[in-house]
Amino acid sequence: MTAAGAFDFGTAGRIVFGPGRAAELPSLIDGWGTRALVCTGADPERHRRLLDMLPVPVEVFPVVGEPTVEMAGIATDAARAAGADLVIAIGGGSVLDLGKSVAMLLGNGGQPLDYLEVIGRGLSITEPSATFVAIPTTAGTGSEVTANAVLASPDHGRKASVRSAFMIPRLALVDPLLTLGCPPAVTAASGLDALTQCLEPLVSGSANPVTDALATAGLRSTAAGLRRAYLDGSDVEARTDMALAALLGGMSLANAKLGAVHGFAGVIGGMVTSAHGAICAALLAPVTEINVRALRDREPLHPALDRYRQAAGALTGRPDATIEEGIEWIRETVAALEVPGLAELGIGAGMVDDIVAKTGTASSTKGNPIVLTEAELREALDRSMN
Repeated sequence: MTAAGAFDFGTAGRIVFGPGRAAELPSLIDGWGTRALVCTGADPERHRRLLDMLPVPVEVFPVVGEPTVEMAGIATDAARAAGADLVIAIGGGSVLDLGKSVAMLLGNGGQPLDYLEVIGRGLSITEPSATFVAIPTTAGTGSEVTANAVLASPDHGRKASVRSAFMIPRLALVDPLLTLGCPPAVTAASGLDALTQCLEPLVSGSANPVTDALATAGLRSTAAGLRRAYLDGSDVEARTDMALAALLGGMSLANAKLGAVHGFAGVIGGMVTSAHGAICAALLAPVTEINVRALRDREPLHPALDRYRQAAGALTGRPDATIEEGIEWIRETVAALEVPGLAELGIGAGMVDDIVAKTGTASSTKGNPIVLTEAELREALDRSMN
């Protein structure tokens, strides 16, 4: 936050949250368009009930795997051919990001690489997106309330974001009952992504009083629901806790910044096919340890150290918890959810130099509470391998 205490805060035009509230979809979007492109996961029939509710003709676009630059272009062409003026995404973070990209391109023209950061032209997005509705079916990315979409470019071996306040969804419809079908591995990866997206904005130099409150509440919700949702996927209370954690993390990261965990994850995600949340999980405790050590060594009065203590209290449920106890809670949770290290996720020794170099310049890394040296980035990566 600036010295004068000024900050901005933006989120979805409307957030509708709660078990069973997906049934309200037809009335919520009544009059919003004449034809919709609906992005779903690989099996659209999983969402047949929602598809049949829609009050407009639809063109369904299944998203298989994580969204790529090419896929965003194909989906946008399909939307244009269908005359879609409304985009609805029903699915996990990949589906929501793809839908968000399509809505932006419908409103601004051009191709994804025109607007992508780092690997694209990085053109400014100057026009509002087509009306976009986000309906998450996993609890992790918070993409239903963020102002960016992550796309992979296999040609560049990298993931990067398209970003603009114009991309924030008009409606985020968050029904925890839609997450009941998530298998344990998806619950673990998405839930640990939600945890990371609450912790990194909390310690970011761009945090503000609103994101502080949201991120801290999100950490408490994660602590209450994550392990329970993993052990019993039908636990509605735990699923609701995690849907809330993901939502709060999304609002936090959209208005503060992320950090080196996501800096690494964006680079690594362009090299391997492992789940983004699993990559974040492998990195979270080691990066936090390195950050804390660097802060204590070089900036011992930095407010991020107090934020890490605050996070430890939220995660452990003990206000007097130390930073080390918070890190141990993270480490124990990653182990309990059976998330492997980066080596098992596909990272080999020959990739390390490239990962470290690219992470240092990644957009997410710029939000880290302290600039890490190349040696510190390398150490964090090494600790995350097993």
